[in-house]
Amino acid sequence: MAGEGTGTWAQMIAPGHRGAVAVLAGGTSMFAVDTYVTASLLPSAVAEIGGEAFYAWPTTLFLLAAVVASSLTSRVLATVAPARAYLVALAVFAAGALVDAVAPSMAVLLLGRVVQGAGGGLLAGMGYALIRLALPRTLWTRGSAVIAATWGVALVVGPGLGGLLAGAGQWRWAFGALVVGSLLIAGLVPAALHRARARTAPGPFPLGSVLLVGAAAAVLSVAGLAADVLVVGLGLLVALLLLAGFVVHERRTPAAVLPRAVFRHGSSLRWIYALSAVLVGVSALEAFVPLIGQRVAGLSPVLAGFLGVALGAGWVAGEMVSASARHPRWRVLAGPVLLAGGTVLVAVMLLLLDGPAAGPVATVLWTVGLVAGGAGIGTAWPHLAAAAIGGAEPEAETAADPDDAARDEGEADKASAAVTTVQMLAVSVGTALGGASLALGGDDALAGARWLFTVFAVVAVVGALAARPAVRGVAADA
Repeated sequence: MAGEGTGTWAQMIAPGHRGAVAVLAGGTSMFAVDTYVTASLLPSAVAEIGGEAFYAWPTTLFLLAAVVASSLTSRVLATVAPARAYLVALAVFAAGALVDAVAPSMAVLLLGRVVQGAGGGLLAGMGYALIRLALPRTLWTRGSAVIAATWGVALVVGPGLGGLLAGAGQWRWAFGALVVGSLLIAGLVPAALHRARARTAPGPFPLGSVLLVGAAAAVLSVAGLAADVLVVGLGLLVALLLLAGFVVHERRTPAAVLPRAVFRHGSSLRWIYALSAVLVGVSALEAFVPLIGQRVAGLSPVLAGFLGVALGAGWVAGEMVSASARHPRWRVLAGPVLLAGGTVLVAVMLLLLDGPAAGPVATVLWTVGLVAGGAGIGTAWPHLAAAAIGGAEPEAETAADPDDAARDEGEADKASAAVTTVQMLAVSVGTALGGASLALGGDDALAGARWLFTVFAVVAVVGALAARPAVRGVAADA
């Protein structure tokens, strides 16, 4: 990848590329907006249809189905043309949203969330896979930045849309809007992705890998709901054992989800995925920040909500700047350091507090730390994602045997789709770890916040120290 350049933003919106960019960003935005809109409207939904005992399950089941579906992305692209696969994913997502919109009970809502998660996981997984198929290599880094930017938009649109409609007593229309959005994007797909081609060999179905990934995601999801630190810790341990079993199984089986390059001696792809997992796992902090903002900083729900999106806003800003920059290897090294510095700053400020409430100076420094940490993720992420997308590039595109070339192309599809699978699993692990850390403080909100940021600061520092092996797989110059 060295010396090929990153292209320009003008090329991203050129006639030959803008349709594909719009479709990929639109599909990802459906998944991202749904993630945030559901959290904001659930109180109103539960008040109408009941099921308060299952309050967390609409999000839990959605993410569980998404993790499993994203792991099947390369398999789907191996059997279905990219444009048709994207239409199928949009249709499944829209069908689930429609079920949610008319759900008369929590049981029906949960069914819709599972269907939605399956479609959303495919959309998110194909976002990175189709960057490789629909865009030239010089635009991969910017394509990754566009996908991240859609998550930044979702940070605002999701809670805003859900809160507005829920406040008006029309929460069902939030899901209806997702149905309409999916249909609009589907109308662009045939023209936008008609040039995208995947020369892949389907191969055996990765049943064992899917079951292990699904089990790990399920354990993490359930553990994250527990208030008991022992339950959360045990769930995290079981999930890590299942993921270790997944890695062992992937190394030995021909029916794999991950590309063979991950297990090749001296391969940097495993380190690229590992560093990506650390960065995304630490970003799970944002789920707990609003709670800490209210309980420790004494902020109103609105201000605590803004504090909660500080990390995400820094991520988007950092990524948009970094995607245009040269010397990506330096940025992959600097990003984790900036993330570690931001989380350590917040952790230190929490440890220095004398009382249960933080003053305005401490709150401002927390905001600076969160934005800086998010910017660190964004600085490294587009280059890590682009390196992963190209980390298992076909080695036999000109081979005499078309089947060999197809198998190598399938490996590249796996490498691209695995970006999303690793991302979702990292968020699940990070959320469970955050729940366990917060529970260590018991009823003391400040103690819980200290544990939370101290644990994540340690993880971020370890990621920064271990970033160098991943750099070998990133282009020397962009």
